[in-house]
Amino acid sequence: MSATGMLHGKSSCRRQHGFTLVELAIVLIIVGLLVGGMTVTLSAVQDGNNVKETQRRLALAQEALLGFAAGNGRLPCPAAAPAAGGAEAPADASGNCTAALNGYLPALTLALAPTDERGYLVDAWGNRIRYAVFNGTIGAQSNPFTTAGRMKEIGIETLSTNPAPNSRRLLYVCDSGSGIGAADCGTAKVLTDNAVAVIFSMGKNGGVAAAGDEAKNADGDIVFVSVTTPAFDDVVVWLSPNVLYNRMIAAGRLP
Repeated sequence: MSATGMLHGKSSCRRQHGFTLVELAIVLIIVGLLVGGMTVTLSAVQDGNNVKETQRRLALAQEALLGFAAGNGRLPCPAAAPAAGGAEAPADASGNCTAALNGYLPALTLALAPTDERGYLVDAWGNRIRYAVFNGTIGAQSNPFTTAGRMKEIGIETLSTNPAPNSRRLLYVCDSGSGIGAADCGTAKVLTDNAVAVIFSMGKNGGVAAAGDEAKNADGDIVFVSVTTPAFDDVVVWLSPNVLYNRMIAAGRLP
């Protein structure tokens, strides 16, 4: 074989067994896209699992509230923050819960877990679960759901018709934060206008710099929002009076 043939063979061998910089770059880009896609998929799966776990914890919280009401003749006041721990905050001299509309679920009072280091029940992202309770007046009784014996004094019929002041119902949950006010859903669809209590997670972002629809769940009024859009990550449930009354009747607290 001539020298030229030998050189040509060696050159071909190098081309067959090596990668150019362009080829390496293409491989790295493809690998990066695959890894990025897997990361996004795994993150979405984890977020979905966190939502399901948070929903489970909220369902347990609802049941714990009903159990507390059956045993004590009232719902607990929300825990305030910051506080020494996640126990219900005491009512003031007139019986009003001091954090009725902007408090937290009293995990220590309800013996719920898991909690953070201060004793507040947390969602699957580690953020504190919120809890609001109706603290207005029905008939001649103020704070009937958080004061022992007052639901019985009012009676089921009055509680059911609920002649609250200014024709207001109980707590509202709306399907949008657009067009709503501080006292009702305004032009938004009403999911309920008769919630005794609202229990909710502020979602993955924990309500940090909450804006738009999410901001309505942290403004301390009687109107809350539950929206089924990707941008809204709060998880919201509520306690209806019928469910509460049935549990109270079964426990002999009503009528």
